[in-house]
Amino acid sequence: MVMEQMFEPGMVLENIEKFRVTSMFGVPAMYLFMAQHPDFATRDLSTIRVLSCGGAPVAEALIKIYAARGLPFNQGYGLTETAPFACFLPSSMATEKLGSAGIAPFFTDVKIVGDDDHDVPDGERGEIVVRGPNVMKGYWNRPAATAEVLVDGWFHTGDVGVRDADGYFFIVDRKKDMIISGGENVYPAEVEDALYQHPGIKEVAVIGVQDPHWGETVRAIVVRKDGVSLSEQDVIDFSQDRLARYKQPKSVVFVNVLPRNPAGKVLKFDLRAKHGQPMVDAASPAPFEEARTTAG
Repeated sequence: MVMEQMFEPGMVLENIEKFRVTSMFGVPAMYLFMAQHPDFATRDLSTIRVLSCGGAPVAEALIKIYAARGLPFNQGYGLTETAPFACFLPSSMATEKLGSAGIAPFFTDVKIVGDDDHDVPDGERGEIVVRGPNVMKGYWNRPAATAEVLVDGWFHTGDVGVRDADGYFFIVDRKKDMIISGGENVYPAEVEDALYQHPGIKEVAVIGVQDPHWGETVRAIVVRKDGVSLSEQDVIDFSQDRLARYKQPKSVVFVNVLPRNPAGKVLKFDLRAKHGQPMVDAASPAPFEEARTTAG
């Protein structure tokens, strides 16, 4: 076991080579920063048998970067309330089920339900609910909060997911982060996954912005890679061949760093508070005219 006081991507890559590390668990941000480090391409990582990841949906573009180096990359999914795993992807299926969070472990049941709490067919999106001995009995001294999430023995996670025909689960996003634009559901993780394919984007997070025509529109908060010149229109144009029109960012804000909690998760509520207000620009065309608007 190799222990460090803090995460530093260069040190992690050095330690993998130095100590012949065979496995590692991290959150997506850690693997992203490692992949972007200049030593990633040259360090000997051949002793790695499996890289496990959890804490947030992982961009497929990031998984492919590790797969290109022959590094098996698999995800798990769970919450504190499920102590902690609800499903896990075997490393043998990491490539075949790219981006999947896997299947439920023994004694745990996982399913996808609609707003009426009825099961939805495979391939359709809905809320992930979990039942089993690993699920909490309740929140301490919070009976109302407990009753809200525990219904007939099923824990309602607040996460949107989909199950494929083979029974493998894919995490879409948090329900509370979902953007509703023109009556269509937009999941930020899907937009982020597409934008991470841009060679000039180091980090990206997507939020919804109130809009008088569409209810909400998509805004991308972007961190450029060092030395890269990247404009708002560059990002918008890049999305047009990769996303349906209603999912494409209508505005882009550039920042130096994304706010994260100690576990590496992006603090979306911070981004919404700071960058979630509509940009008023009388010279800009209305959002419904074209997806080429630069602000608002």
